[in-house]
Amino acid sequence: MLPSSHLVPINTPVAEYDGEGQFHSQVDELTIDGAFPRQKDSGDDSAIQSRSAVLLAGEFSEFIAAAARLENSYRALQQEVSELGVELSERNAALNTSLAENERMRLALQQIVDSMPCGVLVLDCRGEISMINPESKRLLGLDQKHSGEGSHATLGQISDFSGVNLEASFKNASRSDLKQEFCIRDTAAMRWIEVCSRRLFRLSGCGDESDQTILILRDVTAQKRAEQERDAGRKAMALAEITTILAHEIRNPLASLELFAELIEEDEDGRAEWVSNLRAGIRSLSGTVNNVLSFHGSGSLKLSPLPLSVVIASAIQFVRPLAEQAAVSLEWLTDHDQVLVMGNESGLQQVVLNLVSNAIRHTPAGGSVTVALRLDQDAANDKNHRTKSDHVTVEFSDSGCGLRPDQISRVFEPGFSGRGDTSGLGLAVCERIMKQHGGSISVSNMIHSGARFTLDFPVFKQKLATP
Repeated sequence: MLPSSHLVPINTPVAEYDGEGQFHSQVDELTIDGAFPRQKDSGDDSAIQSRSAVLLAGEFSEFIAAAARLENSYRALQQEVSELGVELSERNAALNTSLAENERMRLALQQIVDSMPCGVLVLDCRGEISMINPESKRLLGLDQKHSGEGSHATLGQISDFSGVNLEASFKNASRSDLKQEFCIRDTAAMRWIEVCSRRLFRLSGCGDESDQTILILRDVTAQKRAEQERDAGRKAMALAEITTILAHEIRNPLASLELFAELIEEDEDGRAEWVSNLRAGIRSLSGTVNNVLSFHGSGSLKLSPLPLSVVIASAIQFVRPLAEQAAVSLEWLTDHDQVLVMGNESGLQQVVLNLVSNAIRHTPAGGSVTVALRLDQDAANDKNHRTKSDHVTVEFSDSGCGLRPDQISRVFEPGFSGRGDTSGLGLAVCERIMKQHGGSISVSNMIHSGARFTLDFPVFKQKLATP
């Protein structure tokens, strides 16, 4: 656009190329005020025209070269665009194929999940149900109204309707499987549903982030009923075993008791002896029944602080008629009447009865059985790094034949009997009762004598109040 103050271009020559490297001006140059300039020499005009022609030819050559480069670049760009179009088409085709394959796999997996014999629920990180298979609906008793397909039922609503606390399973889910069992009471019968939950995690830049939670539901009603039937069978077998043991253990003492009762009635002179034997038989029967009940019972003993020496002395007095009947002397030794242990009186009496009865049974007439209570004051540590003064021991020794080496390791096994004439429960019951008291029992042979059983009790750190 020309400036408004000038009607014609300033110093704008109009040149014509003659084809021989020369340009000829067609319009004279004008001065700034519009007048024609003064004439120059022809030699100067020729030099100026020659230089202008050279410069113009160079610029034109560069323009032609730039245009050629631009055309080549355009052709290369067209080639690249064409190649990109082909590649994009191929990738679109591959993407469509992948999407179709993913859809096929999704449908196949959905069919597999729908046909699984267990219920499957998939929850997102907010606890909203993203998938529920037909078996889940059947196990939870859901119909179309509560299945979430039309009403978008929440996990809490399904839990309330079915009686299975799925919300707790979702909240307690972790990386590892967590199993919970729920009992559903139907109108017909009880059902048990096992819910196994696992939380899936994805790796993000901010650490592990919960993505989905899977709940697996199984109907374990048949398994539970089978377990109940097995428990009932075991109880029936235990009852049969108890009955057999009692029948075997009680039969002979009952016959003896009947005989002693007749002798008491007929023999007035020896009545005291027969009464003593009768008492021994009754207490032997009592010990047998208590052993069977203690071994097959599942209850725990109620412990309280007890003076150990008083309890053992009472138990020895109870079992003394057995020693008198077998013509075996029974001796009780103790120097510590103030030692307290956490114990159960009836349990401790059963231990004393079993050990003394066992010792009398393996001691010939004229022999002896000794029970001694010792509180070691030695400060040396035992194998459990406890001072011996923290423990009290009670030893049961006899002058019998002792135990064979192969019997020592088996004497506390249930059912083991050295002679085969007893139920083999007495020593097993002793071991169980001692464990319930926090103590222990051990056995060894004495040199040139019989066996020795040792009871070890932890001492209760308190003394009896003196009257």
